[in-house]
Amino acid sequence: MLLLRSLSDSPAYHGALEEYLLTERSFGNVLLFYINRPSVIVGRNQTIEAEVDAAYCRRQGIEIVRRMSGGGTVYHDRGNINYAFIADKDTTPVLDRDFTAPVVEALASLGIRATSGPRKELLCDGYKISGTASHVTRTRQLFHGTLLYDTDLDALSLALRGDGTRRGKGVPSVPSPVANLHRLRPQDETTEDFLALLIGYFARRYGTAPRTDLPSEETLRAEGRIREGR
Repeated sequence: MLLLRSLSDSPAYHGALEEYLLTERSFGNVLLFYINRPSVIVGRNQTIEAEVDAAYCRRQGIEIVRRMSGGGTVYHDRGNINYAFIADKDTTPVLDRDFTAPVVEALASLGIRATSGPRKELLCDGYKISGTASHVTRTRQLFHGTLLYDTDLDALSLALRGDGTRRGKGVPSVPSPVANLHRLRPQDETTEDFLALLIGYFARRYGTAPRTDLPSEETLRAEGRIREGR
């Protein structure tokens, strides 16, 4: 397993990076972590106007980016941790609930009891702490998710107030009550502190050191992989 930590905060870059790691088989099995600046990430088959209050996002400088995977719309900010498992089909079973197991175990090692829900979301005390989505190609598979640590839940609620009458044939998000993990952790711990603990767990689990030497934004832009806007 290749353990990667992106130091960028660009949601467009991270969407392109996930696609790059998925399509370039030379990377093998990958676990990627990153944190985005405030942004809304829309599922591949969704109607933006039905899921997002675009006017609010413009006023607040919140970027809107469409991802390659299905699933619902999610809000990211610097209190939210993102993870992505990318694997060859010939070494890992086709995407199923097993991809949530390592995250559940990592949280348990930090004293947090989480369970996997019916839509592969992670729940803690009945609240959603992690939404997930997937994308499968002929030879590779991507399973990625959010992990709410200290996210601005008011901004999340306001950004994700779309106009359902404009959905058309788009796939609707499934709303769930959410909560931050920070409420269960030491008050002086930051999101970056918690991410470092998670990365440390996976470094021990997979016997590898985390790397930050990733393809640059300039490289992915030159290849036409970064698509700005919606």
